[in-house]
Amino acid sequence: MVSDSAVLLDRVFHALAHPARRAMLRRLAAGERNIGELAAPFRMSLPAASKHVRVLERARLVRRRVVGRTHVCWMEPRPLAKADAWLENCRRHWEAAFQRLDTVLEELKTRQKGRECLET
Repeated sequence: MVSDSAVLLDRVFHALAHPARRAMLRRLAAGERNIGELAAPFRMSLPAASKHVRVLERARLVRRRVVGRTHVCWMEPRPLAKADAWLENCRRHWEAAFQRLDTVLEELKTRQKGRECLET
């Protein structure tokens, strides 16, 4: 069974996989924007921009409220913090694995030097 946090993490990385959605998040980091403002830097229709926002909403990276006919969006950073924590855990794992590999390689070099000294 897949946990809710794993599903959310998958959605966050899916949302971040598209350059337009990453750009939208960067703009939202500076403050609230409506869908038109989020679509403006791209050659994209309002419905296309709205679809991108829905992907961000499913990942819980963006929230939206309707004011009249305007959809106002803002960024919700908590899922990014969870993704960052997951990446940090991976980084620590791989750094430890590389450190162990460095240790093994140093031991092999030392053994090789010892053999060379005995042969001469």
